[in-house]
Amino acid sequence: MKPLQHLSRAAAALGLALGLSPALAQGVIKIGEINSYKAQPAFLEPYKKGMELAVDEINAAGGVNGKKLQLIIRDDNANPGDAVRAAEELVSREGVEVLSGAFLSHIGLALTDFSKQKKFFFLAGEPLTDKIVWQNGHKYTFRLRASTYMQAAMLVPEAAKLKKKRWAVVYPNYEYGQSAVATFKQLLKAAQPDVEFVAEQAPALGKVDAGAVAQALADAKPDAIFNVLFGADLSKFVREGNTRGLFQGREVVSLLTGEPEYLDPLKDETPNGWIVTGYPWNGIKTPEHTAFLNAYQKRFNDYPRLGSVVGYSMIQALASGIRRAGGTDTEKLVTAFRGMSMDTPFGKVTFRPQDHQSTMGAYVGRIKNEGGKGVMVDYRYADGAAFQPKDDEVAKMRPAN
Repeated sequence: MKPLQHLSRAAAALGLALGLSPALAQGVIKIGEINSYKAQPAFLEPYKKGMELAVDEINAAGGVNGKKLQLIIRDDNANPGDAVRAAEELVSREGVEVLSGAFLSHIGLALTDFSKQKKFFFLAGEPLTDKIVWQNGHKYTFRLRASTYMQAAMLVPEAAKLKKKRWAVVYPNYEYGQSAVATFKQLLKAAQPDVEFVAEQAPALGKVDAGAVAQALADAKPDAIFNVLFGADLSKFVREGNTRGLFQGREVVSLLTGEPEYLDPLKDETPNGWIVTGYPWNGIKTPEHTAFLNAYQKRFNDYPRLGSVVGYSMIQALASGIRRAGGTDTEKLVTAFRGMSMDTPFGKVTFRPQDHQSTMGAYVGRIKNEGGKGVMVDYRYADGAAFQPKDDEVAKMRPAN
C-alpha cells in the first residue's frame, strides 16, 4: 500500500471513530464555543438547544459553502482563567476556525482579550458588558446581544415617566451589574435631573443575603427600585421583598426579569407591575418568530427561552458571516461581519461597523402574576438600533483599530 493511501484510510477511520462520515470528517467547519453551563444552566441549557437547532437546520440545507458545521463546546466553570485555557485548547488542539459564546461579562472580557492577542475571530453571543465593544473593543471581536447600555436605555424612558425622585439600586457586584447601574444612573439623571439615589446594595454574584438586602432597601424608603439581580439571586430577593412588603406601593424597574428563564421560577411569588426587559415568547406573532417557535417546539417539545433565541441567532450569524466571507479566514470574516445584516427570530439585525455591536433589540413591558405564573404584558419590541450612543461618543470610547 502506498503511504498516501495509508494516511487517507487512517484519516477516514479516525473520522468514523469520532462518529463522522468520511465526507463530513474532511469537510467540516469547526466552531469553538465556551460557556458557563454548570454555573448558569437556566439560561444556557435553552441556549445550547438553540445552537443545536440552528446547526441542524443549516446542515440539513447543505451546510455553509458546502461544509457542515460542527460545534465543539467547553465549560468555563464561570472562571476567566478556565475560559482562556479552553480557548487555547480549542484553537491549538481542536483546530476550531472561529470562537463563540460566553454568558458572564467577565468571561466575555477574558475571551475578548484572548481574541485580540491571538488575532482570532470571536463572536460574543450573550455577555452584556459594554466594554466588549467599546473600551476593550477591537478588530476581531463582535457581539450579538443587546448590551447593558442598550437595555438600560430602553428602560430609562419608562422609569422617567414614573416621576419618582428617590431611587434605590440593587445589582450583582461584577462587571455586568456595575455597568448596568452606572448607565441607568447616567441616563436617568439626564432625563430627570432632580432624581436622587438613596440606597445601593451590591451582593456578590450567587451569594446574595436577600433578607438583609431587602431590609436595607426598605429602610432607605425609596420611591422606586432599579434591580439588576437575575437567576437564583432574583428569586431569593423577590421572596424576601414580598415577605417584607418592600414592593408594596413602590415601582420597580428590573433588567432581564421578563425573560422566561428568570420569570418562570418565581411562579406564584411573581410581583405585579414591574417594568422589565424580557421575552414574551407566546405572544410574538411575527412570521420570523412563529417559524422559529414552531421549529423549536417540534425539535424539543418545549417552549423557547431567551437563551434559545440567542444561541440560535449566534450560529446563524456565524453561518451568514462565513458565507459572506467565502470561508473562515479571519481577516475576511472581520470584513464580512462589519455592516452585515441577517434575519433572526426578532427580525433583521445589523452588526454596526463602528463598534461591532449588533442591533438586536429586546422586549420592554410589565410583568403580571396571572394564575400563579408570571407573564409579560403591555410589551413592545425596542429596536436596538435606536438605543445607542452617538457615533462620536462611541469613537471616543473605542480604541482605534
